[in-house]
Parts: sequence; C-alpha cells; structure tokens
Amino acid sequence: MFSALFCFLTTLHAQGPGRVDTGHLAKDVAASADPQAAHWKKVQPLVAMNDRFGKPAPDHRMEVRTLWSDKFLYVLYTCPYKQLNVIARPTQTQETNHLWNYDVAELFIGDDFQNINLYKEFEISPQGEWVDLDIDREHMDVKKAILWDSHMEVKCRIDKEKKVWYGEMKIPLRALTARPVKAGTEMRVNFYRIQEPEPNRVYIAWQPVNNQSFHTPQAFGRIRFVQ
Repeated sequence: MFSALFCFLTTLHAQGPGRVDTGHLAKDVAASADPQAAHWKKVQPLVAMNDRFGKPAPDHRMEVRTLWSDKFLYVLYTCPYKQLNVIARPTQTQETNHLWNYDVAELFIGDDFQNINLYKEFEISPQGEWVDLDIDREHMDVKKAILWDSHMEVKCRIDKEKKVWYGEMKIPLRALTARPVKAGTEMRVNFYRIQEPEPNRVYIAWQPVNNQSFHTPQAFGRIRFVQ
C-alpha cells in the first residue's frame, strides 16, 4: 500500500560527500513527526554526529529524513536528548525570534548557485515553535529577514520516556524557488541541530562549516530531487 502514498523512496541516500537524494511523494500527507508513519518507514535517514568543525560529538546525534511532493518539501528530524533547553512559555501561533538560543533543528537551503549568500533558514523546536528567515549573508539583517513568511507547517512531539524529540517541516516549494521543481532539480543545503544550555551547548552539522557560525554557505552540500 506504500505505493499509494509515494513513488520511489531513497531519500537522503548519500551520493558522495555533501550530496543526498530526496524521494518523491505521489500524494501529499499531513505532517506527523513520526518516522514510523507509512510514508517515512522506508526512508533511510541521514545521520549526523559531528560538530560544526567536523569533530565527533560524543553521545549526540541527529537523524534527518526528507521527501518531496509536487507542492512541498518534507523534512523530519529525530533528536535524542539528555536535557532539553526550551522556552518556558512557548507559542506555536507565530514565529519565535531568537529561537536559535534554545534546542532547535535547522534547515538552510538555497536555489541560487550564482550568489550562494542568498538562501532560506528554517528552525523548529521540540515544543513546536518555529522561525523562518530569508537570508542575504552579505547584508545580514535579522529584523528584515524574519519578516519573510514561507507558510510552512510544523509538527513536533517529545517522547519523554525514550528521551527523543521529533520535528517535521512541511515547506511549500514555492517558498524555496520561483523555478519549477522536478526530478533532477538540485539545491544547496545544510542540516543542523543545536542542543543543551550554556556552557554545554552542542552544535551538530551535516556538512562541517569549520566556523563558529552555521551561516557559512560555501560549506553547504547539495540535495537532489528524484522521482
């Protein structure tokens, strides 16, 4: 019955350093934040366990799964934790500025291969808070960047017994690019996670940025949309 929901699933199957494929969903689904949901079960996760300098982060990891449909990019994070660093009074009705000061999973993605300093930033928290930003790295202005709205959907949940939180983004493709997205389309991408309070903050990156800042677009990898 899986074929009723999606076509070929090889999402985040590595094609070499810094390259991943994302498989196509034939039918849109609700965000579930559940890797056991039918459309996620056969998707092999990308596993990241290194910090932003490419060094191992012992006892810390992030799993990322992706899918795309004709309208959306789906990104599912699985994040084991020891201690959550979250906002005392969360809100899910509007974006939360400075969310990056707490536990978050992040996606940086851009379709411009000529000016790599232009890209989008998406963040979600264990409690379902979110923020999305339109980034111009050469003229960084967070107050301006945060005014942009991708209209993404967010679903997050915390499994306190297993000490794992799950977060899913459902992002309209039109928020990522003005060009048609089809099999073979590629974009520039990096996946990140920030966890635990200071002074023990841990920063996990799929592609090492070798920098204090995740905003290092020259280090981004590539994601390819496949049928």
